[in-house]
Amino acid sequence: MEANAAAAQFRTGGAIADVRPYGGGNINDTFLVSMRDTPQRYILQRLNPAVFPDPGLVMTNLRLVTDHMHKRLQEATETDGWQVAEVIPCRQGADYLIDADGACWRMARFIDRTRVYETVTTPAEAHEVGRGLGRFHRLLSDLDANRLHDTLPGFHVTPQYLTAYDTVSETSRLTDASCREVIETHRPTAMILEEAKARGLLPLRVMHGDPKINNFLFAEESGRVVSMVDLDTVKPGLIQYDLGDCLRSCCNPAGEEAPDLAAVTFDLGCCRAIIDGYLGECASFLTDNDLLFFYDAVRLITFELGLRFYTDYLAGNRYFKARDEEHNLRRARVQFHLLASIEAQGEEIRAMTGGLR
Repeated sequence: MEANAAAAQFRTGGAIADVRPYGGGNINDTFLVSMRDTPQRYILQRLNPAVFPDPGLVMTNLRLVTDHMHKRLQEATETDGWQVAEVIPCRQGADYLIDADGACWRMARFIDRTRVYETVTTPAEAHEVGRGLGRFHRLLSDLDANRLHDTLPGFHVTPQYLTAYDTVSETSRLTDASCREVIETHRPTAMILEEAKARGLLPLRVMHGDPKINNFLFAEESGRVVSMVDLDTVKPGLIQYDLGDCLRSCCNPAGEEAPDLAAVTFDLGCCRAIIDGYLGECASFLTDNDLLFFYDAVRLITFELGLRFYTDYLAGNRYFKARDEEHNLRRARVQFHLLASIEAQGEEIRAMTGGLR
C-alpha cells in the first residue's frame, strides 16, 4: 500500500492535501500528512517488520504509555507545556492498519512548533534533555511495567551480547587485540545491573529504550523540551539503561563516528547539566539504589555498544550499516575510548548522582 492510500484509512476528520516523506529515521518509513481545510498535521509511519515482527505488541505498549501520560497530565496542576503524541485510530477503530502486503501503518498527531537537534551544544540544552527524560520517567513511574510487552527481548542485557560475541569470535577470521583486551577486562562487570535487578535492588520500570538527543522535541519559542518521541522501543526494563545511554550519546561531542580517537572524551559539564535536570524531575521516586547504579549504567551501556559494534565487525557487518569492512571496528574503538574517559572520571560522575560508594 502507498502512503497516500494508507493515510486515507485513518480518522483525520478531513480531506488530505499532501503526504510526503519526513525525517531521516533508519528503522521505519515516516511521512508528514497535511490537511486541506485545517493546519493540523499528522505523522504516518510504516513499521519495519524486520525490527518489529509483532507490531500489535508495539502498538499495545504505545497506547498504554500515551494514555497513562495523558491521564497524569490531566491530573497535574502544572504541565510546563509537556505534550504526548496522540494515537489516531484507523477508520475500523483499531490503533493500526495491516495492509494487504502485511505492512503495519500507524498515525499520530504532529506536535507543532517544535524542533529537534542532532547534538547538544549548550548547557541549557543538556539540562533540558535531562529534565525531559526525567519528566518522561516520572509520568510513567506509577505505571506497572509488567503490563507492557517486551518487544525487543535481550535489548540492553549486556550478558547476552557477551554470549553473542563469544560465539562469533570463535569462528571469525578477524580480530583486534585492543578491543579484545577491553572486552576481557570488563567481562566481570557485565552482569552488574542484571544482578542488581535479580536481587531486588533495582525495580522493573517503564523505559524509553532510545533516549538520544533527536528523540527530544524542543519548543521553538521557549527552548524547553516538551515531549519525547520514537516510543517503539518502550518496554519494561531498568531506567538506569535510559539515563546511561542518554549520557553516553550526549556527552561525547565528537560523536560515534569520530575519525580521531584523541577527540573522543566524556564531557563532565554536559553530564552535570543532564543529571541536574533529570534529578530535578525524578527525586521524588528514585531510591538510594537507583542513584548508586547510575554511574555503572553509563559505563556499562558504553561498553555494551562498543561490544556490539565489535561483534558485528567480526560477523561481517550484518546488523549495523557499514561503509566498509572496518567501519564497525572504528565505531567500537570510539566507544571503548569513550569508556576509558568515563572511567577516568568515575568519582566525579558518581558524586553528581549522589551515588558515591
